[in-house]
Amino acid sequence: MSEFSTVCRHALAVLAGQLAVMAFGVTDTVVAGRYSEASLAALSVGSAIFISVYVALMGIFQALLPVWAEQRGARNPQATGASLRQALYLCAVASIIGTFVLLSPGPLLRWTQVPPTLRGEVGQYLAVLALALPPALLFRLYSTLNQALGRPQLVTWLQVGALFIKLPLSIWFTFGGAGLPAQGAVGCAWATLAVNVSMLGVALWLLRTQDIYVSLRIWQRMEPPHWPTILGFARLGVPAGLAILVEVTSFTLMALFIARQGTVATAAHQIAANVAAVLYMVPLSLAIATSARVSYWLGAGNAVAARGVIFTGFRLAALMGISLAAILIIVKEPLAALYSSSAAVVGITGGLLLWVAAYHAADALQTLCVFVLRSYRITIAPLAAYCLLLWGAGLGGGYVLAYRGLAGWGPMASPVPFWAASALALAVTAVLFVLMLRAAIRPAARGNEAGSPGT
Repeated sequence: MSEFSTVCRHALAVLAGQLAVMAFGVTDTVVAGRYSEASLAALSVGSAIFISVYVALMGIFQALLPVWAEQRGARNPQATGASLRQALYLCAVASIIGTFVLLSPGPLLRWTQVPPTLRGEVGQYLAVLALALPPALLFRLYSTLNQALGRPQLVTWLQVGALFIKLPLSIWFTFGGAGLPAQGAVGCAWATLAVNVSMLGVALWLLRTQDIYVSLRIWQRMEPPHWPTILGFARLGVPAGLAILVEVTSFTLMALFIARQGTVATAAHQIAANVAAVLYMVPLSLAIATSARVSYWLGAGNAVAARGVIFTGFRLAALMGISLAAILIIVKEPLAALYSSSAAVVGITGGLLLWVAAYHAADALQTLCVFVLRSYRITIAPLAAYCLLLWGAGLGGGYVLAYRGLAGWGPMASPVPFWAASALALAVTAVLFVLMLRAAIRPAARGNEAGSPGT
């Protein structure tokens, strides 16, 4: 099978699962929006905080993909099982930290001036999701393991099947019925908890029963913490997680800053952010598939093959990024109307989606690059670039344009300045990451060509 086919098959499997997960968010957004503007606004703020916490912690474990893929390339399955058990210690610490943050949102909500009328429902929403965080992180470990093994299909089927649980539960818990009172946005959180627990339970059953995991010898007695291994995970995963935290909190803080503009602006931003997140699943899937294959070849000692996979992934990411951006521009108005029945919300959202299209085109390239850079253990430089550009130029620039004005522009109390500044910042980020990746792969490929001409 060619590398193109391998990457595409892997990416499509990951994409199907990721789209199912994103459909969870779409479901909640549509259900909350149909329930009330206030619930949609509370969902926007609450989900922004939860996603920031979850994705940052999830990024630590997603960054272990190159480690396990390299072990697979080196044909050392028992090392994968042992390192997976060590990763459980890191997962326990991450769960404790994340739960504490989700249970204490008050200072953040006050600092960002979220209206007091929303804070109660947001707090209840996050309290429920605090229970959902540990099973979500454990399932992410299972997902990363399968991606490293080149077998993402089992995860995909679980995620697609869970959608059929999430949809009816979100509707029932939000609107009430059959003796259950209506709970608004909090009902969506209870549905998420039920889904996360269900997926983790099935994942554990699969780990016990499927033949593909036998050689890993996962079900051994837990060893004491091996600090060199755990610190190695942390050196790779923490910068990667922080980079994702910066990227996601640029969205989170954007949502919180926009919240002071009222429920209409907040709802429009929530829709735009949701569309951007759904589109992001395409380059994310390509990036996961590409980095898994790159790490496999690096573990096998063939840097030239790894470089060929990178070029394949890069071409696919560029093509899909431009194509999806163009489609979004064409369908922006009917898409906005699908999310909300409010004419005011739809009007603002249509304009925002133009900037979402520009944002996505840049996002496709930078996502592929940052994942592959982790395969070469490059994590600090991307983190610094994210801090400077996404927080500084993107979020900071949007805030200045929206609320203070700059060089005769503004202040423009609208979500548009935030999206425009973020799209420009992400484009610069993509250029920098391409240059970093180019510098990383050339020495590796030259070394492989000189040392192993027959591979």
